[in-house]
Amino acid sequence: MDEMRIPAHSIEGRTALVTGAGSGIGKATAKLLAQSGARVGLVSLTEEELEETRHEILKGGGEAFIAVADVSDPPAMERVLQQIRDQWDRLDIVVANAGINGLWAPIEEIPPEEWDRTLAVNLRGTFLTVRASLPLLKVRGGAVVIVSSVNGTRIFSNAGASAYAASKAGQAAFARMAALELAPHKIRVNTVCPGSIHTKIDDNTVRQDLEKIRPMVEFPQGNVPLTRGEPGTSGQVAELIWFLVSDASSHITGAEVFIDGGESLVQG
Repeated sequence: MDEMRIPAHSIEGRTALVTGAGSGIGKATAKLLAQSGARVGLVSLTEEELEETRHEILKGGGEAFIAVADVSDPPAMERVLQQIRDQWDRLDIVVANAGINGLWAPIEEIPPEEWDRTLAVNLRGTFLTVRASLPLLKVRGGAVVIVSSVNGTRIFSNAGASAYAASKAGQAAFARMAALELAPHKIRVNTVCPGSIHTKIDDNTVRQDLEKIRPMVEFPQGNVPLTRGEPGTSGQVAELIWFLVSDASSHITGAEVFIDGGESLVQG
């Protein structure tokens, strides 16, 4: 029987790419990976936020560079990967985290361009991030984590979130397809599905006429059983991502891990 072991520094010296690294889960993940010894490429649309993340990493003794890019734009993501080639000439870890909530509204009130925008960032952006990363990942193998959601995978009661939920369901399906296809290259692909987490994603959510379609269900004690309604933290999600990209999870691929304090068990 193999001796069980959890490496103390299982990502030290590796190179990581984190999208949506300017705030929330992406920022917390980038900082934790850097603290664990990885060099981190930080990607987001907001240069000011990226500079803040990079400053905090450098202050802690880590190494990082920033790349302002739209994950839904193929040439932009190719440029990001070229920057990684030029700077570090390797890639071991990819965290496809960039995403938006978009417009939450009754289906007949969602303009096609709003639907397309949500799927472009969340689903197309995930595909393009992974696709552009593969030439470098295939050199040594590596780990990919796709940040999906409980919405579209276990929860379908958030009124108006049809575009968002569809994009998140698509991410989960894509991750499983990629896990099987990339396994011969020693590339692991897993999905994390956060529930209510303290982040800034609500800042880019537009809610419209939801009273018409809201489910008539309320949870008086809050909808997160483990914490009596309190959302989780970005740091908790970052710790899960760290596990999934580290050698501690070396035999895990194609997994879908829910991190929601039991929220999806009462809302699903």
